[in-house]
Amino acid sequence: MRAPTQQPTAETDHDTTYYESFVGKTITGRYYFSQKYTALEIKRNNKTTPRLRYTPNTTLNMGIGATYGLFTLNLAYGFGFLNRGEEEKGKTKYWENQGHMYGRRWSFDFYAQFYKGYYLYPKGLGSPDPNLYYVRPDIKFNLFGLAAYRILNHRKFSYRAAMVQNEWQKRSAGSFLLGGEIYYGIVNADSALVPDAMAMLYKQQGIHKIQFFKIGPGAAYAHTLVFRQHFFITGSLNANLNLGWARETNKSSSEDCFSITPNLLYRIAAGYNSRSWNINISWVSNRIPVRGASSTDGYIARVGNVKATLARQFQLGSKSKKILKPLDKIATKK
Repeated sequence: MRAPTQQPTAETDHDTTYYESFVGKTITGRYYFSQKYTALEIKRNNKTTPRLRYTPNTTLNMGIGATYGLFTLNLAYGFGFLNRGEEEKGKTKYWENQGHMYGRRWSFDFYAQFYKGYYLYPKGLGSPDPNLYYVRPDIKFNLFGLAAYRILNHRKFSYRAAMVQNEWQKRSAGSFLLGGEIYYGIVNADSALVPDAMAMLYKQQGIHKIQFFKIGPGAAYAHTLVFRQHFFITGSLNANLNLGWARETNKSSSEDCFSITPNLLYRIAAGYNSRSWNINISWVSNRIPVRGASSTDGYIARVGNVKATLARQFQLGSKSKKILKPLDKIATKK
């Protein structure tokens, strides 16, 4: 009589000599500082022309959170004592859901962001007063997107160890990834995005609204270097070749442009990891170029999150494990 096939478990679906998983065993609690941003860069015609990068005046947030399996809840707030002296950059109103989900075999990045209010850096650029920032409270930038990638070497490489802190990468390893992404964005302002005083320097002069859509396949490579089993540096780069559409609008007309452009999404994290503690600094950044009809230089949307985290593993009792058992099946599902 043939023996029944044994189903993979959290312990058998990866090589435990490379990384240890706490999924189903602990709740990962964290205390962190983070700052997210969605910026717009108007590309310059030549190296002597100053770069125009509209940046939101987002807050530095302090928060706490917890992770169990694939499920994470973070709560943060931009307290006043962390953000003093930023008033001269204007006020940014924003709501965003910039999420990064790291499963055993898949990674997902999704964006639903609404920003209003930007300024130009450095101080004096575009402003009639060299001691003041050029502030544009009328600029709005909404962005929606999704990127999904299959992790090919999931048995030896863990994204979670560096980015979610509920696993521990004990030996150096890397993985290729395959997937794709899709984005839609719209930038709108009451007047031209290029300041009047600098209009003659940019082919995008007069444009006050940009809409774009991008979709395409991509490949990536991620790697973690581990020193003395506990200290690590993780880096990854996603490169996509996207088919894009963009519509630029000025006061009198609109013009469409179709193009094929590369997108880059990279992650960097470094710190200390063990069976109990994880201390790290991470940066996730997405570079989305947009080519319009007015110029081959076009625009670049930059989306990112800089984060410093202190995380601790909390062991579960038998009652807690029983309550959370349904989540275990989802977290370890192939």
